[in-house]
Amino acid sequence: MAKTILVRHGETEWNRADIFRGRIDVELNETGIKQAELLGEYLSDRDIEAIYSSPLKRALRTAQAIAKYHRLDVQTNSGLIDMNLGEWEGLSRPVVAEKYKDVYNQWMTHPEKVTIPGGESLAEVRQRAVALIDEVTARHKGTVVLVSHRVICKVLTCTLLGLDDSHFWNIEQGNCGMTTFLYENGQFILTEHNNTSFLKPLQKKPLGDF
Repeated sequence: MAKTILVRHGETEWNRADIFRGRIDVELNETGIKQAELLGEYLSDRDIEAIYSSPLKRALRTAQAIAKYHRLDVQTNSGLIDMNLGEWEGLSRPVVAEKYKDVYNQWMTHPEKVTIPGGESLAEVRQRAVALIDEVTARHKGTVVLVSHRVICKVLTCTLLGLDDSHFWNIEQGNCGMTTFLYENGQFILTEHNNTSFLKPLQKKPLGDF
């Protein structure tokens, strides 16, 4: 039975500081590295057929922490790269909320209607991410891990549940959170969402959905 595991990358300093990341290649911080290692250990006894990752370092290092237990090469794919946040990249959330007030307010209430200035819309994210899901589903019959970013994981979760992008804020995905779908008879079935139980040894409160 095919299984797809969506994983968000581990923590970065820009997560902690509420800075929009997008395509800027931010590294995992010390906590993020430990999160990735714990995730790798948690998945070490799973029978994993393939691991795909966003090419950005924070996702790739998270994916590599999983792959080392399975003698697999991580396959990078641009369909999993973070949302292009255009003019927002590198800015803090308060700065964006003030400088782009109208767009930011719409992003927080009707994200499906927004194209980030100089960046992407959720519809564009969905198009490229779904293309990858179609490719992976056709190619693999076992368990596949997709390591990506908050926005991509949330959009894919909505998509596989048959929800449109207006439900974006109804989905939460913490750092290193795992969401698992079975694929059976042409249908995706959610079996777990945002699982971070394996991070308990860190004894740290999760940062939440940013």
